[in-house]
Amino acid sequence: MTDASQIREHMEVLGPDGSHVGVVDKVEGNRIKLTRNDPAAHGEHRYVELDQVASIDAAVRLKG
Repeated sequence: MTDASQIREHMEVLGPDGSHVGVVDKVEGNRIKLTRNDPAAHGEHRYVELDQVASIDAAVRLKG
């Protein structure tokens, strides 16, 4: 299980291929809320379930 306490505001979120998915706004329950002002978000908040997180280092990396 992902340790959500390691996820910080403004961390980059990367897809399984290393591509930019978004930027963390905050953790809400069992999901990560991404900022809506990131170009990848197209002005809308998007969410990623914590069970989709593969690892956390300088960025949040998602499973394939």
